[in-house]
Amino acid sequence: MKKTGKKAGLSKEETDAMKDRLKELNDSKNPADREKAVIEKIATMVEPDRTIGKRLHTIIKANAPSLLPRLWYGMPAYSDKEGNVILFFRDRAKFGERYMTLGFNNEAKLDDGDLWPIVFALTKLTSAEETKIAALVKRAVR
Repeated sequence: MKKTGKKAGLSKEETDAMKDRLKELNDSKNPADREKAVIEKIATMVEPDRTIGKRLHTIIKANAPSLLPRLWYGMPAYSDKEGNVILFFRDRAKFGERYMTLGFNNEAKLDDGDLWPIVFALTKLTSAEETKIAALVKRAVR
């Protein structure tokens, strides 16, 4: 087998995400506690992700009040009443990326033909992006 110079297995960031997930499975199921954990996670983000994260949380809560905030693999996420994660976001530092990410899972109702986007890169959040995100969030839970 040819060596690629890369170690096999999970990266440190991936291992940390798995540890976060295991911890979350044992955390409180109380919605207020879960939202508090999301807000605390956003507070640990570096700028500009912290400001973007706060705005995303507000936009999501306003446009999909039925979704419940929680952490998912250490990322802010929003679930339906059955516990299915509909959408999530992660800061640049989570996996050393150059942009923040907003993603939608299978249960999000974004289907549009045979091809549609489910993950978006965010470098800043203007009113134009906020409007697009609000529409996507509403559509995801219709």
